[in-house]
Amino acid sequence: MCPRLKWNPGSFHLQADTLSTEPRPSSRTPARSFVLAEGHKRYFEKLVIYCDQYASLIPLSFVLGFMTREERKKFENLNSSYNKYWVPCVWFSNLAAQARREGRIRDNSALKLLLEELTVFRGKCSMLFHYDWISIPLVYTQVVTIAVYSYFLACVIGRQFLDPAQGYKDHNLDLFVPVFTLLQFFFYAGWLKVAEQLINPFGEDDDDFETNFLIDRNFQVSMLAVDEMYDDLAMLEKDLYWDTAEARAPYTAATAFLRLQPSFQGSTFDITLAKEDMQFERPDGADLPLGEAHGDFLQRLLPVGPGMAAGSQLGRRLSVLRRPQG
Repeated sequence: MCPRLKWNPGSFHLQADTLSTEPRPSSRTPARSFVLAEGHKRYFEKLVIYCDQYASLIPLSFVLGFMTREERKKFENLNSSYNKYWVPCVWFSNLAAQARREGRIRDNSALKLLLEELTVFRGKCSMLFHYDWISIPLVYTQVVTIAVYSYFLACVIGRQFLDPAQGYKDHNLDLFVPVFTLLQFFFYAGWLKVAEQLINPFGEDDDDFETNFLIDRNFQVSMLAVDEMYDDLAMLEKDLYWDTAEARAPYTAATAFLRLQPSFQGSTFDITLAKEDMQFERPDGADLPLGEAHGDFLQRLLPVGPGMAAGSQLGRRLSVLRRPQG
């Protein structure tokens, strides 16, 4: 496979999604418990173990064309007990270094940009792996679900409106429809459903991530960028705004009035202050006029007296600088 075709953004997402997909035991439990006989159940369990054991023999990445035979062999010969999703990233960095040595990458800045993008991509793959690895504990979802439904089960009895004639506390009004209780139920139950959907964002529900669409889109865009659009440039010609000092984009009839509006120059562009407000203040409280030289102001701040030779020397230097030339 050509090195340009290896590094498409869809291949890693497909591998991560495939590794994170496992058979759901809840979907096959009814078939085993209520449909099959006892002997058939044992055969079904053996079939499940057999399929789960030999499913890894199907080279999905190789069949889909994302790996060559040599790459697959190198990938399998690398002994590691951990997930090896980072191996293609190492291949990419080695190819980038080789391209730099051969002059295909013009300078080190371009190589640095490529490696930075690779680092970002590798970090996202690691984050996806961590999301699949560290799932929300089941006890959290159970506690929240039980708490919400128990609360509203108690509200079915506790939120009944009593007879106002009996003088019960906080039961001065008798309504047929518990409006606020219904609002609470809609809010709490809705938040619970949203939280349940966030547990598995890569599921098959309508509001989950369209993983297949992302894979197809990234794969097609990558192929177009490296094949169809590679070194395919249109001839440069003079456009309509050539040698135009004040070029403006065309406006529609609905937005033509925007041309008459002045450009935004900042909220403090037209602020003016009085001359008295622009004067600096001395430490003793007197104002420093704007026309006073900075040397005079600094000299007045210097200490004068015995033991202040450094301050006197600096004052003499300032007086020399203020002396007119010639």
